Amino acid sequence: MLKSVLVANRGEIARRVFRTARRLGIATVAVYSEADEDAPHVREADQAVLIGPAAARESYLVGEKIIDAALATGAEAIHPGYGFLSENAEFAQAVAKAGLIWIGPPPAAINAMGLKDAAKSLMQKAGVPVTPGYLGEDQSLARLQAEADKTGYPVLIKAVAGGGGKGMRRVESAGEFAAALASCQREAASSFGDDRVLIEKYVTRPRHIEVQVFGDSHGEVVHLFERDCSLQRRHQKVIEEAPAPGMSPEARAAVTSAAVKAAKAVGYVGAGTVEFIADASEGLKPDRIWFMEMNTRLQVEHPVTEAVTGVDLVEWQFRVASGERLPLTQDEIKLTGHALEARLYAENPAGGFLPSIGVLEHFHLPDDIRVDSAVEEGDEVTPFYDPMIAKLIAHAPTREGASDRLAQACAEVEVWPVKTNAAFLARCLDHPDFIAGEVDTGFIAAHQDELAAQAEPSAEILSVAAAAMLSSEDEAPASPWRDLTGFRMNAPAQTTVRLFLDGHPVEAELPEGDLEADILMTDDAVVVFEAGETFVLSAKPPQRSLDEAGGGDGAIVSPMPGKVVTVSVSVGDKVTKGQAILTLEAMKMEHALTAPFDGEVEALSVSAGDQVNEGVALARLKATVAA
Repeated sequence: MLKSVLVANRGEIARRVFRTARRLGIATVAVYSEADEDAPHVREADQAVLIGPAAARESYLVGEKIIDAALATGAEAIHPGYGFLSENAEFAQAVAKAGLIWIGPPPAAINAMGLKDAAKSLMQKAGVPVTPGYLGEDQSLARLQAEADKTGYPVLIKAVAGGGGKGMRRVESAGEFAAALASCQREAASSFGDDRVLIEKYVTRPRHIEVQVFGDSHGEVVHLFERDCSLQRRHQKVIEEAPAPGMSPEARAAVTSAAVKAAKAVGYVGAGTVEFIADASEGLKPDRIWFMEMNTRLQVEHPVTEAVTGVDLVEWQFRVASGERLPLTQDEIKLTGHALEARLYAENPAGGFLPSIGVLEHFHLPDDIRVDSAVEEGDEVTPFYDPMIAKLIAHAPTREGASDRLAQACAEVEVWPVKTNAAFLARCLDHPDFIAGEVDTGFIAAHQDELAAQAEPSAEILSVAAAAMLSSEDEAPASPWRDLTGFRMNAPAQTTVRLFLDGHPVEAELPEGDLEADILMTDDAVVVFEAGETFVLSAKPPQRSLDEAGGGDGAIVSPMPGKVVTVSVSVGDKVTKGQAILTLEAMKMEHALTAPFDGEVEALSVSAGDQVNEGVALARLKATVAA
């Protein structure tokens, strides 16, 4: 068994690997950027090495610095986690050349599966069914447009070197293709340093089915059953589960055998995931499931597989990297119960899912299920990395039991002042279609308005906030603006308090008795948590109206810190409502800022490449005056 390991990653995956390493008596080494100096994964490691500035391209993506850190600390092996350099064959080769053990598949296998076009060609030769489309060398707009037209719309443009939902665009018609291609290529170049793409037929009722495979250096390959990762937003997974609902024995046999065949075709060693797309219009059929790609690493959603098989996949990685055989044969791997995982993101669903950053002044996660967290209370969520801050995993004998347990756990999440998608996750899990297993990759888009909308606080929550607010002001002089105790004929006096929620006045009834709720008191507000939502109620009216604050005067204001990727207009241009003005990149995703009304560009304060802070006016429009 290995004696020591450096994890070339951060956040929850670094902590996850360290947890198994400690159990096995393996010494741990962390690497960190300047932004992560006080991060939990740094505090928990036996040793930690600073490798550069906050930007990943200057720290976590610099292989030489990571290898130097391993050599300097005496680490025996490098575990790449997922993302960053985990599927970089050159890095894997450099690790081996430095005399270190690479905890991952051979570089040849990474190369074979790392580029989507080459992987699909290889799978076709190996007899694995693939999705119709184009994966050729000619990357000209004319050729790609022609191939998309021939495949038939809708099509999916996918970055050849992509992953994690990056560099991917759905195109509905020929007229949309050129703009979508340019955006996809730009994001692919930024995320992966490779702007090549492939074209795939977009399946109109797709389900995302993936199979966990594992190989050892003795030629053995097994599968650990399938996962369903269909619940996605913008091609990024939100909720995953194992096994896939509605999976027949025949379909399971077809997809798992295809996955093992794919892994064997490239001499695979270590943990990997073979991803398939299924046409679910008539249920899961063995002949309607096609190979998409292979991820040559551990997946974010690996805990659901661990839950239903009882296997520690990280331990298997350590053992296989040490030259051992797989701990179990295929017949010994059993499927038990059902498991679901929800990804907790630092984002605001009601605000278009924009990332949220800041210090976690209050951070409470449930303690009766498995939680893999990247952060702790008091830590800071920065704009430099992926917005996922934790994963919640529930396991039960049935899918219904696991789903109920996870929904309740999401409802118990309390985070402030950083916004999260906890309530959104709870609503997804409670939706009748999800409960019935009627889910495809379009589920969130189809129900987004009801799933993402900010809920209204209950009367009980308002009462709790009112009582807390008055209690905190016992020493303050009486004020008619705060205490609205009134006189009513033939009825007892009833006390109400006027509060402000998001700048809007609400009246709350004071409770007759004690009400229990989780609250926080700030200098001028009460923060109350309910069903995964966070409500901030103030006794004071807003200082300015939305129009006075710039929300209705044509100002295009940065909703978050980020980098200006493109500026699509010039001063004097005429624009229409909804037209893209500029694009920001933050937390590895692009966000378009659009015109709030028809008008003319009056001013621009930024150029492509500029870094901006939250709340900065980037452009200003003046409304078109009707003739």
